[in-house]
Amino acid sequence: MIRNPIPWPNGARCACAITFDMDADSLIHISRPKDGHNRLYPITMGRYGPTVAIPRILDTYRRLGLQQSFFIPAWCIEQYPAAVDAILKDGHEIGHHGLIHEDPIETRGTKQQRAFEQALAIHKKRIGKSPRGYRAPVYNVTQQVIELLIKHRFLYDSSLMADDIPYKMKTRKGEVWEAPVHWGTDDWPPFAHYAEIGYMMPVKAPSDGLQAFWEEFEAQYEAGGFWMGIWHPFLTGRLARWRQVEKWLEQTLKTKKVWFAPLEDIISHVKTLADNGQYTPRTEMLPYYTRSQVKRG
Repeated sequence: MIRNPIPWPNGARCACAITFDMDADSLIHISRPKDGHNRLYPITMGRYGPTVAIPRILDTYRRLGLQQSFFIPAWCIEQYPAAVDAILKDGHEIGHHGLIHEDPIETRGTKQQRAFEQALAIHKKRIGKSPRGYRAPVYNVTQQVIELLIKHRFLYDSSLMADDIPYKMKTRKGEVWEAPVHWGTDDWPPFAHYAEIGYMMPVKAPSDGLQAFWEEFEAQYEAGGFWMGIWHPFLTGRLARWRQVEKWLEQTLKTKKVWFAPLEDIISHVKTLADNGQYTPRTEMLPYYTRSQVKRG
């Protein structure tokens, strides 16, 4: 069902990555800049991620021998150093996720470039190196963001939805890989309930909410594809939900031929195959459009 499956290392049938967007309370500050600092309920909901959920998640990864990817707004990197240090200590990847979760659609132009590059400087200062991966807040990549990724020599983006498996994007200025997302493996629809930023989802029971992710995995596994969870510590890192994830991970690692790795490693593997002539990725040429497609008048 996947026309161009990628050969994965060691005979694995499916490459897998659990990616956590550690947004913490950046969401309330960016969405309610006038009084977000005094809205304690959403602040505490967000803070649960780095202070309670991240230690729990890392304990599981450590026990199972997994290294995975985290996308963290630069403001959160500075605000929650203990969580960042723990993630780095265990060898996990930290990717670029904006400055304070600003929407690239709303901050396009000079403002977006300034935020992107300020966040990049914080990564270099705090983590000691430039990130190789990027995920746009609310997936809102613009052509400007693609050009910034190419300019700063990023390996990949993980915000777009043009395929089931990693693919390449090319512009006249260069290229960047895509580790595609989609809402079927994002924990926001089943678990987010956040009136202050306009999300009022009917919260599902842990087993019901997570079942969709496992069904997506089974389809990717059958097709020899790529499965990725796009999750948030303050949502899926909650006790009952993470208990279900632990059970699934234990069973999957025991019974399936899977390769769990950080996105940086997965995309590097695909790029190496392509560079060596062992795999031909599908390529999307950008920009898709250079002007509005809606006729006026």
